[in-house]
Amino acid sequence: MKLDVDVARKLGAFRIDAQLSCEGGLLALFGPSGAGKTSLVNLIAGLLRPDRGRVAIDADVLFDSKFGIDVPVHRRRIGYVFQEPRLLPHLSVRHNLLYGRWFCPASARYTRFAEIVELLGIAPLLKRRPALLSGGEKQRVAIGRALLASPRVLLMDEPLTSLDAARKEEIYPYVERLRYEAKVPIVYVSHSIEDVMRLATTVAFIENGRITACGPVDDVLSRPDPSHPRPAAGAVFDAVVVGHDEEFALSALAFPGGELRVPRLDLPKGSAIRVRIPARDVVLAIAPPVGLSTLNVFRGEITELTAGEGAIAEARIRLEGAYLLAHVTRKSIAALDLAPGREVFALVKSIAFDSRSVGGRRTEFIRPAPAG
Repeated sequence: MKLDVDVARKLGAFRIDAQLSCEGGLLALFGPSGAGKTSLVNLIAGLLRPDRGRVAIDADVLFDSKFGIDVPVHRRRIGYVFQEPRLLPHLSVRHNLLYGRWFCPASARYTRFAEIVELLGIAPLLKRRPALLSGGEKQRVAIGRALLASPRVLLMDEPLTSLDAARKEEIYPYVERLRYEAKVPIVYVSHSIEDVMRLATTVAFIENGRITACGPVDDVLSRPDPSHPRPAAGAVFDAVVVGHDEEFALSALAFPGGELRVPRLDLPKGSAIRVRIPARDVVLAIAPPVGLSTLNVFRGEITELTAGEGAIAEARIRLEGAYLLAHVTRKSIAALDLAPGREVFALVKSIAFDSRSVGGRRTEFIRPAPAG
């Protein structure tokens, strides 16, 4: 299914004017607080009415100001997971889950109760009431309830914001699995680069109510920003664990640009994971480095160089099959004569990697069986 959105809405002195398209996978709607992320998903869901525009899922138009179309919220078949789980306290987990099925005609249901329970690992919770669940367990149940409504689009509005670090790590694997096994587009609102790196297949930057960049997460995050360097900028790519060095507690990861050595990961060989290399952790040299402690050195070529008015610039480096982004000073650009087309060596310290730089194990994409 494909979600197409082109909407505008004035909210006091603030204005949303945004366009995006999402087809399969997980689109992270990423931006600072107050950028308009939640307002945009509420316009998609029908909780806010656009002043003008159009919202459609495939050929089914949910809103069109030109033709006076405005499908009621309960008939849009859009799943919504809020920041807070909003479970019904007087119902068991099982009945909270089944409540979602009321919002979809039996003939249109494609999810099965047992499959959703297995997907989210909530079988031991079915007889409990919400008051006896942890924060992470409540959010898994809320996700399950939304999925059991057999939605055509799933909206997730910062569902991990209220969780502490331990509970986030508990729920990340389930959302990662959902990214590949759900058969509908997922729009995931976040202001956390960790969420985007771990979960997104596509990312859309939103600032002051407008989408400023949208595309595959590995491309958008490694693309220089002509206006100013971004603290969240860096390269994101999928990698595979190819070995472990037990003597020195290191792991080797194969990625399209070569092989990375990182602190030992508790994952078996063959595990598919996602890795982020922040631009601030990449150092450039114009000659093969010698006598350095850095283990990760990649030969590449500068393809883009963006310098603003401040001290820091962004350089995009093409490796054999991937891109890195580096923050360098404008003084270094002048001293090293850096320019597009220049061959460089990109250095990445192994100790730059931590739990926020390496995502969890990825699962294969499996479509749910049809209802029956």
